[in-house]
Amino acid sequence: MTSFDIPAPDAAAHAAALERLDALVKPVGALGRLEELAAWLCAASGQVPPPPIERPRVVVFAGDHGVSRLSAYPREVTAAMVRVFLAGKSGVNVLAREVGAGVRVLDIAVDDDLSDVPAEVRAWKVRRGSGSIEAEDALETGEAARAFEVGRRVADAEVDDGADLLIPGDMGIGNTAVAAALVAAALGVPAEEVVGTGTGVDEAGRARKVAVVRAAVERAGERVSDPFELLTALGSACAAATAGFLVQGAVRGVPVLLDGVFSAAAAVVAAEIAPEAVRWWLAGHRSTEPSQAVALKALGLTPIVDLGLRLGEGSGAVQAIPTLRAARAIIADMGLLADLA
Repeated sequence: MTSFDIPAPDAAAHAAALERLDALVKPVGALGRLEELAAWLCAASGQVPPPPIERPRVVVFAGDHGVSRLSAYPREVTAAMVRVFLAGKSGVNVLAREVGAGVRVLDIAVDDDLSDVPAEVRAWKVRRGSGSIEAEDALETGEAARAFEVGRRVADAEVDDGADLLIPGDMGIGNTAVAAALVAAALGVPAEEVVGTGTGVDEAGRARKVAVVRAAVERAGERVSDPFELLTALGSACAAATAGFLVQGAVRGVPVLLDGVFSAAAAVVAAEIAPEAVRWWLAGHRSTEPSQAVALKALGLTPIVDLGLRLGEGSGAVQAIPTLRAARAIIADMGLLADLA
């Protein structure tokens, strides 16, 4: 397996941040999680205070899945939504504008040629759709590694363009079933504990989804112990690309803010590929999907905000940006007890 040169967050900056936070004009620990996040940002940047978050970037990895029949929506919605992103009218577009975050959408595995969209959107395409995981592999041999490298190159391009915070977004009918399968297989959790309602299926629909995820994990068998085999058997090209994006963000020393269930599932696999990358990730928000909670517990991450969201696209993580900026502000701008007259 490839090794990755991932820098360690600056322990001295973290310690200095904690010392400064305790010296601010407030009771020790009175600003709770904001203080923890402020120290984390200092460690990530190697500075006290850390620099402002000025160029957050959302990259939406779009693709279709063979299990999309389990959704309340047809798979054609994925291609339609790519066009909505490009028009600036999606949920994440609207929410990202409010916090000054850029949004980019990429066709990784949409089951459509999307011939009417800009070439740069289609330039990273790995395949059209994926296999129905309870009956066949999601990907062909070598496609998971190829998609992983796509994600790495996309992260590099964003960082080279000045991104100082990376957010993986997702768009694909069937995403939550794939995420549940990845989490169940990677962590050895029963399907019924990780399958939720996704786009809003009823209890009968959820039961069908549980059966499919259980069958998929059983079919994959021992192959799931290898992260790329896991992605091949049960994942998708966009899950593999997301995993590469997460790892390369860490390689470049840029904080990554996970979104919902899909990026959390990709993060579980990415952590198997590059365990040290986890130190560069934060969980943006708490999804209503149960597999996200299981994934985040395994990763040791606590969501920053909880608004009951389940849209995906990067929309929940975007809501955490103001909290990160608030955390930076307290350590940058609050006065010190020692300076009181």
